[in-house]
Amino acid sequence: MRKIRIGEAVGMLLGHDVTQIIPGKYKGPRFKKGHKIKKEDIPEFLKIGKEHIYVMDPKPGMIHEDDAAIRLGKAFSGRNINITGPSEGKVTFHSKIKGVLKINLPLLHRINLSKNIILSTIHRYTPCSPEMAVGASRIISLIAPERQIEKVEDWCRKEGPVLEILPYQKMNTGVVVTGSEIFHRRIKDGFDERVGKKVVGLGSRVTKKLVVPDEIDQISKALLDLREDSVDLILVTGGLSVDPDDVTQAGIKKAGTRIIFYGTPILPGAMFLLGMLGEKPVLGLPACVFHHDATLFDLIFPRILAGEVLTRREINLLGHGGYCQNCHPCHFPICPFGKG
Repeated sequence: MRKIRIGEAVGMLLGHDVTQIIPGKYKGPRFKKGHKIKKEDIPEFLKIGKEHIYVMDPKPGMIHEDDAAIRLGKAFSGRNINITGPSEGKVTFHSKIKGVLKINLPLLHRINLSKNIILSTIHRYTPCSPEMAVGASRIISLIAPERQIEKVEDWCRKEGPVLEILPYQKMNTGVVVTGSEIFHRRIKDGFDERVGKKVVGLGSRVTKKLVVPDEIDQISKALLDLREDSVDLILVTGGLSVDPDDVTQAGIKKAGTRIIFYGTPILPGAMFLLGMLGEKPVLGLPACVFHHDATLFDLIFPRILAGEVLTRREINLLGHGGYCQNCHPCHFPICPFGKG
């Protein structure tokens, strides 16, 4: 690249995109890299405030920002990621499918600590939809040593990818609704409206639902019935607090469920339970799922559908960012909740 006055650039090839900003109306490239500069272009450059520009005059071993962006985009991308651009030296990453964004955080941090290369993303484990933008990358300078790009490409070959979208598995879901007040029809069962539609919205379905009173033996029997049924995971709602009549946890344990964790540093969702009954995950959902738009269920369920194996340590880390501010209207998942 060679920096020259715009008046001396007629006939030369522009070495970079030149951005035009019209406040409130437009921001984008006015002239693209490779444009052959004409005499009539000069007033337009001056209006944009460009008295000097870079023209293409690369030295051996140097790489242009657009070429660097293309190579970095390919290096950073894993499964189910589309790349658009480059535009103004930047490539953007988009989800191809409905799924959960997985990010290799150590590698992301290593890239951003390296000189001159940036990778910016949304939070990991964000539920994604097709064509949703999840991040972007570029070099800071207009040109960079090719060996710098090659070094980062080598990191990604050995440790990557940095970004990928984990697809949701379509799971048959069994449900145990606990509560004597629901069993005896004193109040309406709100599962289908509040939780069931979320299950369906992520591509799975509720194949069997059992409603039982607050009795340990009946809760246990319902779980054992579902274990023998053709369901892939089990949701149990209600009765998970410390009140005397809340015996759901005891019923889950009696069925032989191995408890991975009960109790979390997330609000709403403090009394959430995760366990395994044989090979089937069991999610104990506290009453908050019926009263709040976003709870720990909304953080965990998509990850389970995407095949993630969750540990107590991972859940504990969600305490940072695990306090929901109960905004009205709710903007989840575009908010800080659960983004520890």
